Amino acid sequence: MNKATAITLLVILAVATILRFDFLFSTSHKVSHDTIHYDAMVRQLLDEGVYAYKSTTSNAQVTPGYPLFMAAIYKLAEGLSYEPFPIIRVLQVGFSLVSIALGYLIAARLAGRQAGLLTAATMAVYPPFIWANGAILTEPLAAMLLLLYVWLQLLAFEQKRWTLHALAGAAMGLTVLVRPEFLVLIGASYVLLLIRGRQLLETAKLFLFALIGAGLVLSPWVIRNVVTLGEVVVASTQVNPFAAGTYPDKNYDDGLVDRKGKTQMEVAKERLRIGFTEHTWTYVKWYTIGKLKYTYGRMFFGSGHSPLYPVIPLRQPVHLVIVFSGTLAALLMLRRWRQPAMLLVVLLGTISLTRLAFVPEFRYNFTAMPLLIMLGSMLAVGLWQRFKPTRDNGRSANTSTEEGAAHA
Repeated sequence: MNKATAITLLVILAVATILRFDFLFSTSHKVSHDTIHYDAMVRQLLDEGVYAYKSTTSNAQVTPGYPLFMAAIYKLAEGLSYEPFPIIRVLQVGFSLVSIALGYLIAARLAGRQAGLLTAATMAVYPPFIWANGAILTEPLAAMLLLLYVWLQLLAFEQKRWTLHALAGAAMGLTVLVRPEFLVLIGASYVLLLIRGRQLLETAKLFLFALIGAGLVLSPWVIRNVVTLGEVVVASTQVNPFAAGTYPDKNYDDGLVDRKGKTQMEVAKERLRIGFTEHTWTYVKWYTIGKLKYTYGRMFFGSGHSPLYPVIPLRQPVHLVIVFSGTLAALLMLRRWRQPAMLLVVLLGTISLTRLAFVPEFRYNFTAMPLLIMLGSMLAVGLWQRFKPTRDNGRSANTSTEEGAAHA
């Protein structure tokens, strides 16, 4: 990184910091339904030693990453005679800034410093990445850990060192402890490596190291579940998001199935069977275009705040530009699928497909947006380098291409 790039990145991070702290201290933050339950869960854990979500009996409804983070801050706040939520919000600003730095590193490694800086600048002012810091929810921590995984996985794929693969696996383990649905990403990553390199034994060995790294991180949680609950639970046992996803257009009173005396999973399975056989088009549309449109159609507003902190004008159009440009970049990249940046496409595709199994929420696009921003930035810089009207267009394009190749 040269001096000009370093200064530019520092300016971007400074602007991002100012915006985030100004948001935290100039607005009134609302407390969401999920936050209320997290708060009760953490206080119960600290007071009674019972780890349970929406229950007084031990369970594995949610993974322990964020609740344990909250518990640590609650103990710190108690010692300082201070409220825990403001401390959590300030720390989440730190997570957000680390995410911006990781976004720069990933995009710069894949497509050169211009793509990295554009990624960082976009992440700095994208409104949900500011608003989410006021919410006592998993998003800021999950996004940072996911980007850490992407960064380490790229390094591991390039260098083939077992230590890097184990570290990438450990980063994925940490991510899963915060958001369990991302567990499938590690498998998708190594399927890409296998297809790209066509070396079964070598890929299997590297995948094993990644699984060992993830397993070491997840093992305390798995052991706790075996000892306390008497069952092997790697991620979580929460069924509600899956069951709620079986209601097209979120019409929870459609009367398709009699729910009396049945578990959520039994109702969900019956709804899927009847839905796809008797209302085929409605369910096919809901489980494809419907859920994708609902998930990515609008930006995430956090838990809510007042007065509205606008950040930038034309917020919704900016969000849609990011979604469409990132999607276009992903589709164009399929033509050159052996390049390292294909990892972003595979992860984005896997995240989006995984989301189709659950109830769609705008909140669920949050962790995918950094990937879309990176892909869109890479596309924008590539188009600029190709068509910019300067005398040294060819030389500049070649220089940037060589830079991107060197990083990749």
